[in-house]
Order: sequence, then structure tokens, then C-alpha cells
Amino acid sequence: MTETLDIINRDLGQDPEALIRWALNQGSQPICTTNFRPFEAVILHMVSSQRPDIPVVWMDHGYNTEATYRFADALVRRLDLNLISYLPRRTRAHREALEGPFPGIDDPHHDAFTQEVKIEPFERALGEMAPDVWFTALRAEDTPERSRMAPASRNADGLLKVAPLLHWTAKDLHAYLQRHDLPNEFDYFDPTKVEAKRECGLHLQH
Repeated sequence: MTETLDIINRDLGQDPEALIRWALNQGSQPICTTNFRPFEAVILHMVSSQRPDIPVVWMDHGYNTEATYRFADALVRRLDLNLISYLPRRTRAHREALEGPFPGIDDPHHDAFTQEVKIEPFERALGEMAPDVWFTALRAEDTPERSRMAPASRNADGLLKVAPLLHWTAKDLHAYLQRHDLPNEFDYFDPTKVEAKRECGLHLQH
């Protein structure tokens, strides 16, 4: 299987739409995760163009900017996305009433915060939806960890993880948005990362 993925990554790793087409034939229950960050319309348009009913899974941690929420709603309507949101078991208001604002990355409570608002909802999504193919918009230039990943890989549970845009640059993404007249939004914040080049942890565990 590793050898097969090596061949796929070699032959299709630079061709996102071909890689998506191949991956959709590898399973029957694909999902595409999103966080509605900048350029996210690219992966959502690209995948939903080939599989319009694909579940688009959003781990909404509750700390998104108002602009992100407006962008998410507009993009869901524009692309007619099959959006499924997973929320932390506690609301933001509940958590903050007991523990205060979200902890900074140097705070010893930050790992527990990330687990609560991002990783646990994602693991719950995996458990309930049981996907066999997972599309993600991660890119090699995002973090040092992601630069070492492959466009197609399998995690420990056998889930096929596909990052069609892994080798794309911001310039490539912008050109795609322009070509398809898609919206974008740069007012975005992730409380589990804070720093732009910091890994949130989700892709280290999965």
C-alpha cells in the first residue's frame, strides 16, 4: 500500500484535481474538513465540484472572527455545501465563565484547551461519520511539520488522508480564486495556533 501511495504522490501529487478524482474512487464515505481560513474556497470548490454532496466538516471552536462566520455562511450558500459543524462539548461562554479567556501558547493549559475545542470535536466527527477518505487543505508552506507530509497518506487507522493543495503557493491559490470568481477572507484567527507557523496539533495526531 505504501508503494502504491508513493506512485500516486509521484504521478498525481502536483495535480490536485486528478488526485481528488483518484481519492474519491478509493472509498465510499469521503469528508472534507474546513476551518474557513484564507483561500479555503479553493479546496471546497475543487472537491465539491467533483462530489457535490460530500460532507464538509467544520470544527467550529467558537473563537472565529465575525468576518469568518460571515464568510462561512456566504461560501456555504455560494457552493451549496453539505456543511456539518462539530462544536466543543462546552460553549465558549461556559468555558470562559469558569476558566477565563483562552490560554496563550506558553500557558500550561493551552494543550488542554486545544484538545477541548479542536481535537476532541474532530475525533468525535471521525467516530460518528466513519470516513474512509479525508480531504484537507493543509499546505507544505504552512508549518515545518506540514512541509514533510505527502499529498496522499494513510493514518494509523487506515484513513486515507489527501492534501491536494499541499504543494500550492498562495499565488497558485489566488489564481484559482480569480479564475473561478470565488470569495476570500483574510480576517481569520485560530486560538489553538496563535502564531501563523505553529501547528495546531490536529495533523500531528492524525
